[in-house]
Amino acid sequence: MHWSTNATYVLLLLNLWAFLLFGYDKLIAGGKKRRIPEKSLWLAALFGGAVGSLLAMKVFRHKTQHTNFVVGIPFLAVVQGVLLYIIVARGF
Repeated sequence: MHWSTNATYVLLLLNLWAFLLFGYDKLIAGGKKRRIPEKSLWLAALFGGAVGSLLAMKVFRHKTQHTNFVVGIPFLAVVQGVLLYIIVARGF
């Protein structure tokens, strides 16, 4: 398998993980269970899961009242998209 195929799988898993973290946090919000810390949500987005985080924000309507998430997550998604484009275009 070529490295780019493996990288694609890793990115898909990171985004799925971020999506599931946001979804689980929304599910337990308002209950008695311990919430996912915002720091963990940010780290999942920062380390490659920004698109999954953004999608989860839209699907679950979660963290949409928090300006830092509303502005920061789309910004991270754009930055990660540009970096991915550069990596693919340059053949790294």
